[in-house]
Amino acid sequence: MDIAQTADVDPSAVIGEGSQVWHLAQVREYARLGPGCILGRGAYIGPGVILGKNCKVQNYALVYEPALLEDGVFVGPAAVFTNDVSPRATNIDGTRKKSEDWEMVGVTVRTGASIGAHSVCVAPVTIGRWAMVAAGAVVTKDVPEFALVAGVPARRIGWVGRNGVRLHDEGDHRFACPATGDEFMEDEDGTRLRLTTLGKHAESSLADITPQPRVTDGAFP
Repeated sequence: MDIAQTADVDPSAVIGEGSQVWHLAQVREYARLGPGCILGRGAYIGPGVILGKNCKVQNYALVYEPALLEDGVFVGPAAVFTNDVSPRATNIDGTRKKSEDWEMVGVTVRTGASIGAHSVCVAPVTIGRWAMVAAGAVVTKDVPEFALVAGVPARRIGWVGRNGVRLHDEGDHRFACPATGDEFMEDEDGTRLRLTTLGKHAESSLADITPQPRVTDGAFP
């Protein structure tokens, strides 16, 4: 692993093999980064946050606890993951709020999903596998797998494949990826998409790309 001298990594944090932590990034206590992750300049990873393998958190992104990022997640520059449904600096008696005065809620990002630059994920939300959140979007509801969402608040405007390319509508609820040849089927109500057939040149099977559940217990001692 490669950690810049100016990065602030708590001794209790776990940094996976081959990961890189760049200038002014901060990794708080008991955070866990899987192998092959990259944290850009000024990125913030909160206490107990978990990243899977090969995640990229770009410059000045803020990932507040108790967020969970599965394998291969991309977080764009200056994106923010919130953790407080009703933020206040003080209690109603005027005293400053302490950690025990409010309940943290987190953002979960499933395998392969991408969060665009300057977007905000308002916890608690889950971003589905291989979904794409457009730059500047504000996500207030769960995002389905393969969904492309944009706007304030974010709404689905299309579907994307595993490589992020927008899918082509083949009609009759069938979609195809022009880059990989992967084929998909949309539910009749248009709210969900299933990967049904891998492209001819795929090097994996449908079973291979179905992620195993990640263990999140024990982030804190």
